[in-house]
Amino acid sequence: MKQSDPPSPQPLSRSSLFLIGKNSRGHWVVQDQKGVRGGLFVNRAEALRFAMFENGNQPQAVIMVPGIFELDLHHQPSTVDASRQRQAA
Repeated sequence: MKQSDPPSPQPLSRSSLFLIGKNSRGHWVVQDQKGVRGGLFVNRAEALRFAMFENGNQPQAVIMVPGIFELDLHHQPSTVDASRQRQAA
């Protein structure tokens, strides 16, 4: 690969989708689709920088959420949910 060639994009299925929006207090919120990574940020630029870093610099994997977007600290990762379903069966 030549130095001027852009890196090949990673398929969306291998990267995490990140949601960005403002909470009811005006802070910027970032959270990945699985609820595993995220945080509160003082401005949009820092929120976007975090999301881009965490998803491997994939702008197509960042979604701006309109309206109020609260950080969900109680979300359980889907792997835990799946293991609970297996135990119940």
